[in-house]
Amino acid sequence: MTGRKAAGIIASLALLLMAGASLSAMTNPAHPKRAEWRKTYERPQAIPFPDDNPYSEAKAALGKKLFFDPLLSGAKNQSCASCHNPSLSWTDNLPRGMGVKEMATRTPTLLNIAWVPKPGWQGQFKDLENVAFRPITAGGIMNMPEKALIARLAAIPAYVDAFDAVFGEGDITRRKIEVALATYQRTIVSGEAPFDRWIKGDEKAIGDAAKRGFDIFNGKANCAECHSGWAFTDASFHDIGVGKGQDIGRGKLFPKSVKLQYAFKTPTLRDVVRRAPYMHDGSIATLKEVVDLYDRGGIDRPSRSDEIKPLHLTESEKADLIAFLQTLNGEPKKIILPALPR
Repeated sequence: MTGRKAAGIIASLALLLMAGASLSAMTNPAHPKRAEWRKTYERPQAIPFPDDNPYSEAKAALGKKLFFDPLLSGAKNQSCASCHNPSLSWTDNLPRGMGVKEMATRTPTLLNIAWVPKPGWQGQFKDLENVAFRPITAGGIMNMPEKALIARLAAIPAYVDAFDAVFGEGDITRRKIEVALATYQRTIVSGEAPFDRWIKGDEKAIGDAAKRGFDIFNGKANCAECHSGWAFTDASFHDIGVGKGQDIGRGKLFPKSVKLQYAFKTPTLRDVVRRAPYMHDGSIATLKEVVDLYDRGGIDRPSRSDEIKPLHLTESEKADLIAFLQTLNGEPKKIILPALPR
């Protein structure tokens, strides 16, 4: 083959590729607001820590030891990581959390918990520091009385030294345990996903179906009304038409509020493909079923969010929406388990 013929073939292939790209752009046009929407999904540059519990490396290291230590349970057989398993995107992939007994709700992921102002499916905790002792002391979960836990830790010189190194010499207290655990948990951040690379400008990071799904997510399906921002949650509470009977969510805290009956926390969608089953009660097994639920609009009742209504999505649109959600899986992070003080 002569050089001239080879150059001609290469030029022809280039024209075909350009024509294909142009045809794809014409048959799959971007939503006119796509560029504007993309700007709202840029990842933050730093983790927020509260003024009354600022970050320190030593405090996070102590919190990590406590998080993975089964001594925090009465039977010494369950740690925080038993339910919030890092290899399972910081949850347990069970329909309902399992402690000493089965829990009433699914274990929420800890991914990006630093950005959640009121943790819990019902928002029952005023901040992250106030979460830990609820499952630790609950008889049906970790079943460890507060005083017994403090005595157990205080009997281990290496733990005493670790607490003293962080807080200065003094007794181990509930508050010290709470702030150490919360500090470590705030460092749990979802890894960079193909979606993030696309947001930063890499057009090849996700496929055309996912891009169409992004447009549907923000447009016709209006998912972004609640699953907003880089963490894909407004950290608020809505009735999406799932809860039934006495399972009324935030309505237990605000019994006179119509809109908070059956309202539960909007969960993050980061790593969502890895975190089945879905909903606060683990009642939906697959993402396809989740999309079908939203397409139907859930249970129609006075408390149902005004944003929840039949969407009339086509099967093709549903497939594109799922293709988009699949781009939210972050790069797994290697977690090195700490040496536990004994």
